[in-house]
Amino acid sequence: MTAFITRCCRKLEAGLPKLVLALLLLAAAAVHAGSIEPKRATLTPGEDGYTLSAEFALDLGNRLEDAVARGVPLYFNLEFVLERSRKYWVNEHVTTRSLGYRLAYSSLTRQYRLTTGNLHQNFGSLEEALRVVGRIAALPVLEKDALKNGESYEAAVRLALDRSQLPKPFQVDAITDRALQVEAKVLRWQFVAPVVAP
Repeated sequence: MTAFITRCCRKLEAGLPKLVLALLLLAAAAVHAGSIEPKRATLTPGEDGYTLSAEFALDLGNRLEDAVARGVPLYFNLEFVLERSRKYWVNEHVTTRSLGYRLAYSSLTRQYRLTTGNLHQNFGSLEEALRVVGRIAALPVLEKDALKNGESYEAAVRLALDRSQLPKPFQVDAITDRALQVEAKVLRWQFVAPVVAP
């Protein structure tokens, strides 16, 4: 009987590292943190001024997708900053533009509602709503005369989940729970103001 138990324990010990590794991989897959990745951004001069166009890939993660489907509203902030670099001094701040989004699910209409200022749009799926949040088209950010001809500027854009707008229990959990965190990256690029003939 002792020999049988010893052989069983040895087999269990041999397979234990593989089992632990498999459990760790399953736990890592279950804790899927979200991310907001900037794909591209451009600043375009027009007749009235400069406009921003940008595209982001949004992935909320399993827990936040489940939370919004259960009626918890999510808030997003788009932030655009333009600065003029200076050699011997800190960068000169030219402008900051921000835009807020509210995304909520209505179980009555079974639609996702996206709100920006006074504009409301309804979507049949979360993917459609996130696609619209992640596409910024011709957003006015600057007046035409605000930039100097031929000067080089540093632009930065970021779309992020506003965790301070989450309900209090989610705010506390978001500090330690990786599944409630959404990593938002900043896209930076150089912009040279076009030379306009007088």
